[in-house]
Amino acid sequence: MILPSASPLGWLLALAAAAAYAAPAAAASRLSAEGGRIALLLAWVLHGAALVWGLVGETPHFGFAPALSMTAWLVLTAYAVERQLFPQMQARWTLAALGAAAVLLALVFPGQPLHVAASPWLPLHLALGIASYGLFAAAVVHAWLMTRAERQIRLAVDAHSGIPLLTLERLTFRFVMAGFAVLSATLIAGWWFSETLYGRAWHWDHKAVFSVLSWLTFAILLIGRSRFGWRGRNAVRVLYAGAALLLLAYVGSRFVIEVVLGRAA
Repeated sequence: MILPSASPLGWLLALAAAAAYAAPAAAASRLSAEGGRIALLLAWVLHGAALVWGLVGETPHFGFAPALSMTAWLVLTAYAVERQLFPQMQARWTLAALGAAAVLLALVFPGQPLHVAASPWLPLHLALGIASYGLFAAAVVHAWLMTRAERQIRLAVDAHSGIPLLTLERLTFRFVMAGFAVLSATLIAGWWFSETLYGRAWHWDHKAVFSVLSWLTFAILLIGRSRFGWRGRNAVRVLYAGAALLLLAYVGSRFVIEVVLGRAA
């Protein structure tokens, strides 16, 4: 639900970040390449500042929307790094629009108070979970770019991307492998330290079920890739399915608790 007592600085940072994302995205055709990079860098810095303030400000909060906002920020970070290696990669303004939407969503739904004192391991567990979200989200973005490039090749359209299709495919699976490793660590930590983290033993709630299902889906994808050479649209569909299950695990569960049940209450 909307937090009426949110800090004015938090609102200012979030609105400034959203505006910095949205304005150049809306005027992308009129911006030079250098102007676009500066605008996106400014938005990225403001977005990061808003996230930090939400976690260490007067009343730290966390929930489904801040998780999505952090995921978007991590994807933009990965994109900024990759742009140094592949300057011809074209997803800047699509990601800027998603960043603006994520910032505004976190502003409207800041989540519930974060009681870090409950366990010193809780911040690490949350960091691992968000890192896995960011890595798999980056994999999804690369899979989308790969699908778009493949479609343009089939239609004999000049994509002007300059990135070979096989390179996009390798990048996609590198993000999947990294995300799978971090997700595995997150699940092990959640199972092993559940009582320390949350004051109760591991149990099969919606979050646990969807998390394990997503882990199994990604494991099948990696085994299929390694043993049977899965690639193209079939591999992308499995990736999308795993990402959807992972999204339901935390974001979906928290959305029900914070929005559906919160409003009902």
